[in-house]
Parts: sequence; C-alpha cells; structure tokens
Amino acid sequence: MSDATRPTSSAAAHDSHNAVVTGQFGPQASAYLTSANHAQGADLEQLAAIARAHPNAQVLDLGCGAGHVSFFTAPFAARVVAYDLSADMLGVVAGEAAKRGLSNIETQLGAAESLPFDDATFDLVFSRYSAHHWADVGAALREMRRVLKPGGRVVICDVASTGQPLFDTYLQAVEVLRDTSHVRDYAVGEWLTMAANAGFSVASLTPRTLDLDFKTWTSRMRTPEPMQVAIRALQTAMADDVRRHFRIQDDGSFTLDTVTLEFVAG
Repeated sequence: MSDATRPTSSAAAHDSHNAVVTGQFGPQASAYLTSANHAQGADLEQLAAIARAHPNAQVLDLGCGAGHVSFFTAPFAARVVAYDLSADMLGVVAGEAAKRGLSNIETQLGAAESLPFDDATFDLVFSRYSAHHWADVGAALREMRRVLKPGGRVVICDVASTGQPLFDTYLQAVEVLRDTSHVRDYAVGEWLTMAANAGFSVASLTPRTLDLDFKTWTSRMRTPEPMQVAIRALQTAMADDVRRHFRIQDDGSFTLDTVTLEFVAG
C-alpha cells in the first residue's frame, strides 16, 4: 500500500473503534427497542415538541439506535433519516417504523464524523444517548453544522459529566466497564467549547437525571460477569461523596446526570 492510499492513524483508530461499537450494539438491537430508559423520557418529549414547532421539517436522527427519536418526531416531519453505525439497529428501526405506519422514516448506515449528505439538507439534527460513543465529537459537530439548513437546530441529549475530577473518574470508569465502546461523557463546559468551535451557539440547556436499575443496565449490554463484579467493587470502594452524588443503592442501581443541549448556527 502506498503512502497515498494508506489510512491515517486517526482514520484507522476511528475504524477500529467503530468496529467495537457495531460489535457491542448489533446483538443488542432489539433490547434497545424495548428499553424503558430509551423508549420514554422528558428529553424525548422535548425533541417531539421541537419537531412540532418546525412542521414538515427534514430531520436527521444521528446515532439513532433503536429509533425512538425517529418514532417521536416522524408524526411532525416531512422526512426523518435514521442514521446509525449498526446495520442491526437500522433493521430494527425499519421494521418498527413499518409496524407503526411511519412511512416517512428512512434508514442510512454510517458514522457521525462523516455524513453522506449534501450541505444544508436538514432543518433539525437530533441525537440522543449516542455522542459518548463517537470517536471524534468535534468532527461530528462540524458535519452537523455542514448538513444543517440556515436557521436549523441541533439538539443533543446525553449523559453528562459534572466536570469534577473525582466524580468524572468514577463515571468514565463504570461506563467503560459496562460497555467497551464508551468513549467519554462530556461536561457541559466541554460541550459548549466543542459547539463554539463548530460554529454553534447555545439556544437552551436542560439538565436532568436518569435512574438506572443495575441489572437491567448491564443485561441490556450483556456486560460480562467479571466487568459487573468490577463495577460493584468500584461502587463499594468509592468515597461517600461519590455514592451520594450518584445515589448508589445496595443492589448497584444508581442515578446519572444528563443534559439536553439545543444549538443554533452562530
């Protein structure tokens, strides 16, 4: 292979990580369709309200997973493109969309950092619980900016770090133990910096919390038993401040901080 055709180390690293993501989520696609944490929530209602306020929009559901954002927003949109790295997830979305009679949902395979769409294609770009798996969030935000129409909106919902080092160390550790495709839960300040660098300003910022049942949380991802044991050991070993902040219970269930960020082109 010549230097001209050899992948860059960054591109090769992204490809390697993307293979981990698809390996993790493909076998669990149906579990995410029926997951209560993913199928409902105030953040989904917020996305539906934004879609309702922009009738007949062209919508991109970026990192769509099992398609819940697509299902909530399709009744108000002209077209929804459910976009994901996992072909298995997209198969679940297509099947469920057909069952629900949502004929304006279409699926497209690909990575968040390289969108196969023309400039100024979409009125709304939504992403929910996907960004912490992306290898390069800055590149993904720049791509969102490129495919967004003038006056359009980007809305991202994800788990959020507090930015406090002790809490952040614990959060990233349990996330990657549970799911090796995890990259990072970003703090709000990190999001604001990355968004500004991509040409966005913030229209709204909504913090929330998410309650997680330990058994359901690990079963959905088929977390190996040794990893589950490690998470429980870490929960027990951490300082009281950590256990209080994340509301860690005796069975390992806990609470995460989340944020919904609404961006507009700056």
